[in-house]
Amino acid sequence: MDCELMMKQHVNHVISICFHHLQQLRHLRRHVSQAAMKQLKSAIILSRMDYCNSILAELPLSTLASLQHAQNAAAWIVLGLSP
Repeated sequence: MDCELMMKQHVNHVISICFHHLQQLRHLRRHVSQAAMKQLKSAIILSRMDYCNSILAELPLSTLASLQHAQNAAAWIVLGLSP
């Protein structure tokens, strides 16, 4: 938690971990089914985002936008879409 109670460090850490795992999932996309990709996304990405998400309530939209971007990227990778 930073001095302004904005949780930017926590959010940035979660985002960097999520994008690291998304990059690894992108390589698996050709080798597993879409159902398996959905399960992997839920287990690896969404569980990390959901952990203690109640502390993120009432944060500014600028802080939450990066979490939304990571969630959108996870959906694109799982569905095989481009942004």
